[in-house]
Amino acid sequence: MVGLAFAAMAINYIDRANLSVALPFMSHDLHISSGETGLILGAFFWTYSICQIPAGSLVDRFGARLTFAFAVAWWSVFTAATVLVRGAGSLLGMRLLLGTGEAAAFPAATKMVGDWFPVRERALASGIYDSGARGGTLLSVPLVTALIAALGWKGSFLVTGGLGLVWVAVWLLVYRDRPETHPRVNAQELEHIQRDRTADEGPAAKIGWRVLLRSRTVWGLGIGFACQAYVIYFFITWFPSYLVEDRGFDLLELGFLGTIPGIAGFVGSWLGGWLSDRIVASGRYSLNVARKGCIVVGMALSAVVGLAGITPEAWQALALLSLAFAGVSFATSSILAVPADISPQGTGSVTGAVAGFQNAISNLAGIVSPAAIGFLKDATGTFVPGLLSASGVALAGCLVYMFVVKRIEPGSLAEDVPEAAVAAAPEAAVRG
Repeated sequence: MVGLAFAAMAINYIDRANLSVALPFMSHDLHISSGETGLILGAFFWTYSICQIPAGSLVDRFGARLTFAFAVAWWSVFTAATVLVRGAGSLLGMRLLLGTGEAAAFPAATKMVGDWFPVRERALASGIYDSGARGGTLLSVPLVTALIAALGWKGSFLVTGGLGLVWVAVWLLVYRDRPETHPRVNAQELEHIQRDRTADEGPAAKIGWRVLLRSRTVWGLGIGFACQAYVIYFFITWFPSYLVEDRGFDLLELGFLGTIPGIAGFVGSWLGGWLSDRIVASGRYSLNVARKGCIVVGMALSAVVGLAGITPEAWQALALLSLAFAGVSFATSSILAVPADISPQGTGSVTGAVAGFQNAISNLAGIVSPAAIGFLKDATGTFVPGLLSASGVALAGCLVYMFVVKRIEPGSLAEDVPEAAVAAAPEAAVRG
């Protein structure tokens, strides 16, 4: 199941990045100006951010099986339909529709982890599927470039869109929302999956959006994830330009050495999830210590991104950036597991809603980060102030997870605000 989620995230990021690689060829054919290009590249995030919250609610209502399949089918169709665009306006519309579909990906994957994994395995599972984003980012440039060389830019959109539709068919064939209904899950596997599962099934259904939006923990998760996004979007947007403009990398060096931070991030995702779950499984520390500890350590490690701007040698800067990307990815595995950790399980689960809210706030920061770093670059002529700002935001994220987010433990969301505590089952039932 987590392997399928990994594949979906890889396809997700390939489809996002397809346009970036193809635009130089499309701009010539479609007569798109530089100003229009900038608007089109950012349009994806408008609908992607706005639709996170409703997408999370739909995941809770209809389950990951249908919503994930519908989302991937939606964005795959509009990826392929990019071949129909005739100018900047229609291309802008396609990117808005792409962002609408991709909004459900992470809430659905988070819901899948909550349904299919015991607490002591959720961070590693989250790290694995999140690393699909790193894999998709690494694959996108060589894959799309090869497709454009062989089939033209239209062919690249048709092939990458087709990948998603193949995934949908496999997902619907294999996945079930509840492990007990899957024909290939035996009693021993089911017992393992349901280990540490909370017992309540109904009362948590009363935890609605009015309650969630009064939760300090929910807001803390959103703001903390926004701090993560500020750092990680530097790597997604400005990182190649930094290596070329501030460090003098040529195209060959960029192509080879520029992949090192991405590989470090891939490793960080898996290592962060594994360590968080090992701490839980040891029984010596609480879930709260395991999750918050790994998040804070990873975010603190990512703060070395600022040192990359002031170190004298290019290889030192690349090493520090790789460490920063590994650190922020290390934290992300536990960040993505928390919505399932704190949400009551069963029919009243609000895992998707919490994950959707968390992602919505983080992607607003994803819009701010490239703009802020670009503005600082224009004002000073160097990326150093932008990198230092990312360090400051990363350290602020540490403080948010330490002091704003309350205890992370099964069902703790129901106790975070008075209405939820009253509506939910007694404490013994909530905690299982």
